[in-house]
Amino acid sequence: MAKVVLVTGVSRYLGGLFARRLSNDPSVDRILGVDVVPPRHSIGRAEFVRADIRNPMIGRIMAQAAVDTVVHMNVIATPRDTGGRVTQKEINVIGTMQLLAACQKSESVSRLVVKSSAAVYGSSPRDPAMFSEDMNPKTLPRTGFGKDSVEVEGYVRGFSRRRPDVEITMLRLANVVGPNIRTALTDYFALPLVPVPLGYDARFQLVHEDDATAAMVLATTGPAAGIVNVAGDGFVTVTQCTAIARRPIVPVPLPAAGLLGTVIRRSGLADFSSDQLTFLAFGRGIDTSRMRSVLGFEPRFTTRAAFEDFARHLEPVVPGVDGVGEAVSGAAGGTAAALSRVFDRIQP
Repeated sequence: MAKVVLVTGVSRYLGGLFARRLSNDPSVDRILGVDVVPPRHSIGRAEFVRADIRNPMIGRIMAQAAVDTVVHMNVIATPRDTGGRVTQKEINVIGTMQLLAACQKSESVSRLVVKSSAAVYGSSPRDPAMFSEDMNPKTLPRTGFGKDSVEVEGYVRGFSRRRPDVEITMLRLANVVGPNIRTALTDYFALPLVPVPLGYDARFQLVHEDDATAAMVLATTGPAAGIVNVAGDGFVTVTQCTAIARRPIVPVPLPAAGLLGTVIRRSGLADFSSDQLTFLAFGRGIDTSRMRSVLGFEPRFTTRAAFEDFARHLEPVVPGVDGVGEAVSGAAGGTAAALSRVFDRIQP
């Protein structure tokens, strides 16, 4: 049972939310929250320790506090939040290597919990309808957060071979959405005009920020579960999401989507990578049977309910115009026709 828990990435939104939720568990005696900058939000009763997981000093912190459980929340999805792709990769990959090296040397660490991502499965037209935890991707992610997540999981598997005595739980979260979290996907659906790949209408799953955090807490305090997919029930499609978010769409040929993504990224409106654009074209499905049978977790929000909770906090593109979503909802049958209807509605 977790008694002294070290949490990485507490200055980021999801890490801070996790620390606050874990603080409510009386069975946990002490929580250490580690990050390179002080958090601007509450981290509950966690004690903030200013440290960089890329520095071997993290091992001394573990030894001094007799940490028995390490929760690695600091696998960063968006390069914008770190100052660029180079820094993002250093934190995700080099930081994980150093953290695992410290765990390997530690005499007190007996459990490791890692926030991973369903992005490790990639996204391609050859994918199965649902990925289970023991399936390999048809096309490995080549860039960005997906590639980092694959490397992180590889280092964790290597660590488990070297320290078989340490219990490991790795949660592959679907894209996280909610009223407060900001990710590349939430930025995308918050755009005033959403570019969608022409001729595609990808389906995918989401997990609400509250459910993602609750699953991480359960993975920390409950029995070890190995690798587990985590997502809300059901699917949504890109055009369903634009309708719910009341956003007009603009169809873009997939070969041109990468250039458009670069323009949007450089403008600061949203953070796109080529893998994310591929995801918007082909989607992804993950099997959550182990989430219930092994982890023992039941999400409160379905995929659609999670997105609706996010969308409720979005401002409409045109104040007072609520019919945009209804117009966009017909886009599954023809995105170009839907675009025409949307513009007809919003023109004075």
